[in-house]
Amino acid sequence: MTENTGASYASAGVDIEAGDLAVELMKEWVKKTRRPEVLGGLGGFAGLFDASALKRYERPLLATATDGVGTKVDLARRLGVYDTIGHDLVGMVVDDLVVCGAEPLFMTDYICVGKVHPERVAAIVKGIAEGCVLAGCALIGGETAEHPGLLGEDDFDVAGAGTGVVEADLLLGPDRIRSGDVVIAMASSGLHSNGYSLVRHVLFDRAGMGLEQHVEELGRTLGEELLEPTKIYSLDCLALARTAEVHAFSHVTGGGLANNLARVVPDGLHAIVDRSTWTPGPVFDLVGKAGKVERLELEKTLNMGVGMIAVVPEQSADVAMELFADRGVDAWVAGEIVERGDHTVGAALTGDYAV
Repeated sequence: MTENTGASYASAGVDIEAGDLAVELMKEWVKKTRRPEVLGGLGGFAGLFDASALKRYERPLLATATDGVGTKVDLARRLGVYDTIGHDLVGMVVDDLVVCGAEPLFMTDYICVGKVHPERVAAIVKGIAEGCVLAGCALIGGETAEHPGLLGEDDFDVAGAGTGVVEADLLLGPDRIRSGDVVIAMASSGLHSNGYSLVRHVLFDRAGMGLEQHVEELGRTLGEELLEPTKIYSLDCLALARTAEVHAFSHVTGGGLANNLARVVPDGLHAIVDRSTWTPGPVFDLVGKAGKVERLELEKTLNMGVGMIAVVPEQSADVAMELFADRGVDAWVAGEIVERGDHTVGAALTGDYAV
């Protein structure tokens, strides 16, 4: 009898059985994100969401966003920690949705790996599911793709897309902002998921630091600090929008605070944010000093301790601060909206950071 030496999918590096096991392992985590509008279970060709739930809206607007986590995934791989990176993915997506006032409804994910390690994939999905619970949205589907030959066996990347809904009359954004509005900052949990190409270059290539190195000013290892999950603000922002008048939100991601805030400031107005109202966490000072990075370069790359901004009318400021305090959100009045001068840009930082 002649032995069959023909090629197979497995010999090309794709393990279908491992992929099936990964799906089984992740099912328990996906169930935790279920909303009443979700139909069916994991494993179908498409996730189903009952759109009849939108009938309660007069004019529902669907909002959509997609994002990844960038080079932060490389640190998760190097540390062998896979169950936090999903928080970052969810935060990057849902907090873009909530900027316009949209409630995140559901997400789908895409995980690309060099080789399927079922437990590892399940850990990534666990983090995504936990993030969805924090955001109040469902994880209704996804895809795990095995790319042997293109990625190393331990390499992976993640991406996700989300959909939300907002009543047309409650849509937030530049059209609502007025001179005299108050700018409220919400603290970040650290670097979040932006600027890691700069951070990795500065701390590893230039300063020669290691992920397992304990850093006194951080109070923990460098790896623990760099993998701190992105804070998810969506439920806090939605709670504020239901409680008080809100004109806009701004999610502080790539480009920094000023550039992202400028995206929601209309022509004719100018946002002024006072640096002296907060102290950036020690990781930002560490990056700046280790790489001799100028302050303006840091500010246009990193969030500098502010992950989300709310712009509210002056009469809503006290209510907003009380609500955030009740919800355990570290927030403060950081600036204001003023009439725009001839030579001003949409948003600017003034003063020096508090010490």
